[in-house]
Amino acid sequence: MKLVRDLIPQIIEEDGKSCVYHIAVSSEYKARLYKKMDEELNEFVEDPCCEEAADIYEVLSALCCFHKIDMELVKTTAANKRKERGGFEGRIILEKVVDKSRG
Repeated sequence: MKLVRDLIPQIIEEDGKSCVYHIAVSSEYKARLYKKMDEELNEFVEDPCCEEAADIYEVLSALCCFHKIDMELVKTTAANKRKERGGFEGRIILEKVVDKSRG
């Protein structure tokens, strides 16, 4: 069993097959969304492409909706954080922090 996109049962039936599915209750849906995110991230690691990135985005969107987080606010917050703290394009790996006041 796994969480699938909403139209998958219909697509299966249009292909002349049948399937058995159920609608997840809230707790199962939440758990399956997190598992789906792991699955999609692993697929992206194996094949970093636009399609796999879009799958991650779709699951993130569903997770935000589940938690009542506005995706537009997520985009704005990400842009603000990038402006204030930078992104990750610089490839900076922090090795340690030295407190100069402890002398």
